[in-house]
Amino acid sequence: MALDMDKLNAFVGRFVGDLGATAHAGMVVIGEKLGLYKALAAHPMTSAELAAKTSTDERYVREWLSSQASGGYVTYDENTNKFSLTEEQAFTLANEDSPAYLPGAFELALGSLAAVPRITESFRTGAGMGWHEHNEAVFHGCEKFFRPGYAANLVTSWIPALDGVQQKLEQGAKVADVGCGKGASTILMAKAFPKSRFVGFDSHDQSIAGARDSAKRQGIGDSINFEVAKAKEYPGTDYDFVAVFDCLHDMGDPVGAATHVLKSLRKDGTWMIVEPFANDHLKDNLNPVGRVYYSFSTLLCTPCSRSQEVGLCLGAQSGEARIRDVVTSAGFTRFRRAAETPFNLVYEARP
Repeated sequence: MALDMDKLNAFVGRFVGDLGATAHAGMVVIGEKLGLYKALAAHPMTSAELAAKTSTDERYVREWLSSQASGGYVTYDENTNKFSLTEEQAFTLANEDSPAYLPGAFELALGSLAAVPRITESFRTGAGMGWHEHNEAVFHGCEKFFRPGYAANLVTSWIPALDGVQQKLEQGAKVADVGCGKGASTILMAKAFPKSRFVGFDSHDQSIAGARDSAKRQGIGDSINFEVAKAKEYPGTDYDFVAVFDCLHDMGDPVGAATHVLKSLRKDGTWMIVEPFANDHLKDNLNPVGRVYYSFSTLLCTPCSRSQEVGLCLGAQSGEARIRDVVTSAGFTRFRRAAETPFNLVYEARP
C-alpha cells in the first residue's frame, strides 16, 4: 500500500483535534458545574486564587486551567502566570443569559455518550431507546443547549416571521407547546405574551416536573400549565397556535402527530415547526454542523423514534422536503420555510 504521508499526517492531526475535543467536553462541564468560568470572568487569577475563590483544590484547578488554555477556552498570561477570559470567552462560557451560552451542549454530549454501549447493541438488533431511558444529563443539557438559541430568536424573529401569529399572541391566544421538555420555549413565550395562555406537553414526566418548577421559580404560574401527554394524544381543541421545537424528527409517528395537531387547531390556526438546520441532500450536510447533528441523531433521535410506534426515524438531518411531506401527508394545505439560523429551520404550517 502506497501511503500519501501528507494526507496521513493531516488525518492524524484531525484525530488529535477530535480526541482533545472529546476529553475537553468533560472539562467544560466541570468548569460550569463548579462555577470556575463565572469566577474567572471577574478578573485574571492564578490557579491558587481561582481555587480559593471557588473553594476547590488548587492542583486540580491548575490542571484544568492548563487544559482550557491549551484549547483556547481560557487565556493565559505567561508574564503574570494568571488566567482570564476574554469578553467573547466570558459571553459564551460564563453568561447563562447569553444567546451563545455553550456549556449545555457539552453536558448534552456527555450524557448522550453514556448510551454508547446500549446503542452499539442496537446497531445489531435494531432496537430503540426511549428518551426517558437516557442519562439525566441529557435532559439538563438539552434544555441548556437549546434555550440560548430560543432566547435569541423565538420572540424577536421566529414568531414575527409567521403570518399574523404575533398579533394573536399579543391580543390573547390559546397555545400548545408540544414536546416542550423542561419548558424553556413555553416559558419564553409566556413571558413575552402575558395575555395569552400556554400549555406545555411532553411524554417525559421528569421533564414536565422540571418545567413546573421552573415556571414557579420565575413567577409565571398563572398563564402557563405543563402536562404529561404524547404528541398524538395531548388534550384540547381550538388552539390558535401550536409549536414543536426540535422534536418532530424524534417522534415515532410524526405523520400521526401532525394529524393530531391539525385536529387540535382552529381553522385559522398556525403550527410552527422548529427543526435542526439541514439541507435535503447528504452531500450538502457534510460539514461541521452536520457532523454534530448526525452524531446526536445516532445516539438520541433515531433510537428515540425507533422505540415508538411506526418508528419512521426521520433523523435530525431530515431536511425541508421530508418535513414538508410529513406535514402535507397529515392534511395541512399550506407549508413554507418562515425563518432560519445556522442551527435551525423554522416552518409554518396552516390548515
